[in-house]
Amino acid sequence: MGLRDVGATLPPGFRFYPSDEELVCHYLYKKIANQETLKGTLVEIDLHTCEPWELPEVAKLNSSEWYFFSFRDRKYATGFRTNRATTSGYWKATGKDRVI
Repeated sequence: MGLRDVGATLPPGFRFYPSDEELVCHYLYKKIANQETLKGTLVEIDLHTCEPWELPEVAKLNSSEWYFFSFRDRKYATGFRTNRATTSGYWKATGKDRVI
C-alpha cells in the first residue's frame, strides 16, 4: 500500500507534512528500530538503481516533497566513500550540510 492508497481513505485536505522532529522520532527511528509504521508513509527505494527523473513514479506521491529511506552503499568494501553511481551517471550532493 502506497501513500496514494492511504490518501484515498482520508478526508480531503489531509496532508503528510511532518516536522523534522516528527520525521526523526516517529518515522526514521521506528524504521531503524524495526518497529511497525503505517504502511505507505515511507517508500523504500534503491537510489543507486533510480535516476532523478524516475523518482515521481517510484514514489507514487502527489506532492512537491518526497521522503525516502535509502541505504548507504560503500564505493569500496573496505573504504568509507559513498557510492553515488547510477546507470546514467551519479548522485551529487549539493548545498550546505544542515543540522536536523
